[in-house]
Amino acid sequence: MTYTQIKLFVKIAETGSFTKAGLELNMTQPSVSRAISSLESELDIPLLLRDRRSGVQLTDAGKRIVVLFREILGTFAKVDQVIADEKGLQVGTIRVGAFPVAAAHFLPRIISVIAKLHPGIKFELHEGNIDELRGWLETRMIDVAFLIPPDGDWDIIPLYREKMFAVLREDHPLSSLPIIEVGRLSSEPLITCKAGYEPPIMDLFERAKVHMQSKYIVQSVNMALHMAKEGLGFPILSELALNSLPPGLVKRELEPSAYRDIRLAIPSIDESSHAVKLFIRTTLDLFPPHDLS
Repeated sequence: MTYTQIKLFVKIAETGSFTKAGLELNMTQPSVSRAISSLESELDIPLLLRDRRSGVQLTDAGKRIVVLFREILGTFAKVDQVIADEKGLQVGTIRVGAFPVAAAHFLPRIISVIAKLHPGIKFELHEGNIDELRGWLETRMIDVAFLIPPDGDWDIIPLYREKMFAVLREDHPLSSLPIIEVGRLSSEPLITCKAGYEPPIMDLFERAKVHMQSKYIVQSVNMALHMAKEGLGFPILSELALNSLPPGLVKRELEPSAYRDIRLAIPSIDESSHAVKLFIRTTLDLFPPHDLS
């Protein structure tokens, strides 16, 4: 089993393609096939299922082994960084996952600072929904993620608490109120956005002891805003998502207040590379956590 085989197998798992993996690693198709066949032969179990329609899929054993292989590659990366440290260099790759709103708010500043001070560090950015981010953390596809509760079995650093608002058409009867009691929204059709909003919204209505009439469920903030603009209902969204509110809509504070916590999640801070620890330090320097109790 060689470093090249391990790296190739992980790349195939991520791309779902022998061809794409070979192109990224500058390997020919025959070389890719031979390397994987040799790896499966040595381990004496199939790791990949090849299907013309669905592409390349991992076997159950392959799904478990790819996690271990990513950890092995992480160890190789740590060795490279130790060597670089001795030479006075700062190198490495940081694989970051974030949901769209967090990616837009946090990552440009963080990457800009690190890139200026340490041009040898590379970034792999993965943008996805909350469920995808959790899966990528569990399989070690990413080193660090911007997540919201509930927390998983990894190290968590509280980072940012954003206030949540009801979004209404400006001609809605309740739009004239600066603060809306949640009870007054119980008879209104709620547009529920699945981008990590369900837990804090459910908690809000439970604290207010009123019924939540969730009529529409959407996947993105943009869709929720477009539906609100058509008068189909109202969403409850976070402040970062409402930095550029479309014309015709207004946001209103809620009583009781509602918040959504954004956190950094890392499989293990102690086992993280120097580059990932640098990312964590830089994030906390640029966005010092306030009292999130």
